[in-house]
Amino acid sequence: MAQAQIMNLTGNQAVAYAMKQINPDVVPAYPITPQTPIVEEFATFVANGVVETELVRVESEHSAMSSAIGSAAAGARTMTATSSQGLALMWEELYIASGLRLPIVLINVNRALSAPINIHCDHSDAMGARDSGWIMIFNENAQEAYDTTICAVKIAEDKRVFLPVMINYDGFTISHSIDRVEVLDDTTVREFVGSYNPPYNMLEKPITVGPFDSLGGFYYEFKKAQSDAIERSLSVIQEVYDQYAAISGRHYHHLESENIENADIVFIIMGSLTGSVREKVNQYRSQGIKAGLIKVRTFRPFPGDQLAQMVAGTKLLVVFDRANSPGAEFAPLASDVAASLFKAGKVMPIINVIYGLGGRDLELDEIDEVLNFSLKVLSGDKKPRKIWISLKGKEVE
Repeated sequence: MAQAQIMNLTGNQAVAYAMKQINPDVVPAYPITPQTPIVEEFATFVANGVVETELVRVESEHSAMSSAIGSAAAGARTMTATSSQGLALMWEELYIASGLRLPIVLINVNRALSAPINIHCDHSDAMGARDSGWIMIFNENAQEAYDTTICAVKIAEDKRVFLPVMINYDGFTISHSIDRVEVLDDTTVREFVGSYNPPYNMLEKPITVGPFDSLGGFYYEFKKAQSDAIERSLSVIQEVYDQYAAISGRHYHHLESENIENADIVFIIMGSLTGSVREKVNQYRSQGIKAGLIKVRTFRPFPGDQLAQMVAGTKLLVVFDRANSPGAEFAPLASDVAASLFKAGKVMPIINVIYGLGGRDLELDEIDEVLNFSLKVLSGDKKPRKIWISLKGKEVE
């Protein structure tokens, strides 16, 4: 393994440090809370000549992604960052980036969408972009955010993939909290990501990019090829994780589980509050309750076949969503879980827990409320459904 150094960093500082080590060619950026410190920190590296990056100061997030598309299409290694309404303002450009198969890396610091105005975390911003054709990875802490930023470059630029990657982590909980982060040395990181050799370079050989393609054209075929690429990326992502483990000693997977062997109830969650659920699951096991945990890291492409195999012997799934799909039976993560089970021919009750919207804390005793409701479902006293926890003045709604 490579030589490592322990640093006390916030999640945003850890990501900015990873970007410094990657030394991308272009970073177009616009400030928005809670993402702003990433680019502030990285701008210091640029100003001090630590990196050779062209930092482009744009007038909006729409312009940031437009600039990223232009630089990536020209053959430059490109990264950017945003949050919440900023990601929403990039909406049009997200589809262009993935449709043109551009390996842009975007750090999205998860934050609630208006209205009302809220600067704290939930996953609504990312969920609004979940069908835009980007690879999407969620992280539990600053260490994961640092590691995934490095891995994302290699994933995006793999010739079997060549798609943009969105790295997600929770605003303030991770972005502004100081954590113990083990960083690699600069040389090791740059050797790991390697030099960028794009399959085409518009500055050297002009090509047609994003032409009009309507009736009688190949739009349909383009979309099939794009879909095939993101499905192929599942194995490539794991390959990169395994390669990274060899230099860091930290092993990552699409789905990471604890105590799921012979579990009657399996909690499924992603993001920073995984730790709270993990603590309770371990406590429940010590009390003789057969509970387990699955943390989702790769959200797009969704590892549905693997998840269905992991929960094959489970009696009940409890899926925590830090976002909602108003009018739908389930919120986004639970919908993917249910679809994966259906595809695998499995019938299993699912409780969909809506939690943490707008940064609302998930208290440990509230997880106990979820467990009590789950036990009633197993005994037949309650029916599985979508429930809301942490509502003011109420228990489970």
